[in-house]
Amino acid sequence: MKRILYMFVFAAITLACTSKEKESINYAAMTDEQLIRIADSLAQAYIITDGHVDLPFRLKVKNFRLEKEFLGIPISTSEGDFDYQRAKRGGLDAPFMSIYIPSRYQLQADKGMALADTLIMMIEGIVAAHPDKFGKAGSPADVEANTKAGKISLPLGMENAAPIGDDLQNIQYFYDRGIRYMTLTHGKDNQISDSSYDTTQTWKGLSAFGEEAVREMNRVGIMVDISHVSDSAFYDVLKITKAPVIASHSSARYFTPGFQRNMSDDMIKALGENGGVIQINFGASFLDSVARTNSKLLDSLEAVLAEKKLTSRDAEAQPIIDQFVKNHKELFSDVEKVADHIDHVKMLAGIDHVGIGSDYDGVGDSLPIGLKDVSQYPNLIFVLLKRGYSPEDIEKICSKNVFRVWNEVIKVASSN
Repeated sequence: MKRILYMFVFAAITLACTSKEKESINYAAMTDEQLIRIADSLAQAYIITDGHVDLPFRLKVKNFRLEKEFLGIPISTSEGDFDYQRAKRGGLDAPFMSIYIPSRYQLQADKGMALADTLIMMIEGIVAAHPDKFGKAGSPADVEANTKAGKISLPLGMENAAPIGDDLQNIQYFYDRGIRYMTLTHGKDNQISDSSYDTTQTWKGLSAFGEEAVREMNRVGIMVDISHVSDSAFYDVLKITKAPVIASHSSARYFTPGFQRNMSDDMIKALGENGGVIQINFGASFLDSVARTNSKLLDSLEAVLAEKKLTSRDAEAQPIIDQFVKNHKELFSDVEKVADHIDHVKMLAGIDHVGIGSDYDGVGDSLPIGLKDVSQYPNLIFVLLKRGYSPEDIEKICSKNVFRVWNEVIKVASSN
C-alpha cells in the first residue's frame, strides 16, 4: 500500500505534464528539496535490487540461532548495515543474500558445502519466521510478486563456487536450494578459477573444470558472477557463456589503479558487449585509491576504541567515530564517488549495464558518507537526478538491468 502511495506522489509531479513536457523536465535544475522528495518517491516506487549483502555471514559470526528470542535480528537492530526497517525506509526490495564461503573452506573435504547449506537454511529460517516481511525469490517475477505483497525478497547468491567440489551435479543441487548466481571464486584460486587477489595464477584463467561449470550454470539457470575472478578468467568466461554475466559487487578500476579486484575499462566494455551488468561496490577500497591508502589511519581509530574497551559496533563508540570522521574526511569516500563510477560505466558501456552491489555487511566501516546502510539508497538517487539521470535511467540502475540479465539466463536455461 505504501509503495502505491509513493507512486501516486511521483505521478502527481509528472502526470500533469504532456509527453513532450515530461521529456524536457530538467531535474538537474530543481532545488535540492524538490529532488530529495522525488528521490524518496522513486526509491519507494521502483524495485531496488542490491547484488550483494553479507547478512548471512554476519549473523553466523554472531552465532545466529533460530530460537524465538533471536528472530528479531533482521527486523530492527543497531548492528550491521541491514535490517528490515532500514531496508523499507531505503526502498530496498531484493537484496541478494551472499552465501559467502571464505577461501579457507576450499581446503576442507567438502570445500564449504556444509557451510553453504547452513547459511541457506538460515535465510530459509528468516523467511519462515517472518512470512509477512520476507519472501524467497528465484526469479524477477517472484521479486515483483513479493514486492506487490509488501515483502522484501531474499534471493540467494553464492560467493565462491568452491562448494560444488568436482561434481557438476552440485550446480543443480544449489540451484534447487535457491542459489541464483555463483561467484566463481573468492580470495584464492580454487578448482574453478583464478582469483584477482591471488598471484599464483594456477589455471591462467579458468580451469578445464571451470569451463564445464560455466556451461552447466548456463544450462541450469544460474547467473555467472565474475566479481573476484582474475582478468584472464573473466575473458575465458565471455568466450564460453551463452548468457549475459554479472559482476555482483565490483567497481571501476579507472578510479583505483592497480586494484585488480575492480574491472578495467576494457573489461567493462566487454561486459557491455556480452549484455551483462556491473553492480557498483560501495566499499572505500573499491571507490577511491585515496581511501585505500588510509589503513594506518583506520588502525589508529581502532586503537582509540580498544583503549576505551569499545568496538566500532558499540553504541558508545559512535560519537567517537563521528568526531574522528569529521577530523579525517579523507578516510571515507562518499555517495558522489559512487555516482562517478556509475557515470564511468555509462560512458563506457551504456546505461543498460550498471547496477548496485553495495557489499553491505561485507566491507566493515569503510562505507561511503551518504550510503552508510540500506536506508540510504535515496541519497544515491538524489545525486543521479542532480546529474541529469532520468527516472527511466534510475529504474534501470535500481533493478531493470539486472532483471534483464536474470530473465535472459532463465531463457537460455529453458532453451537447453
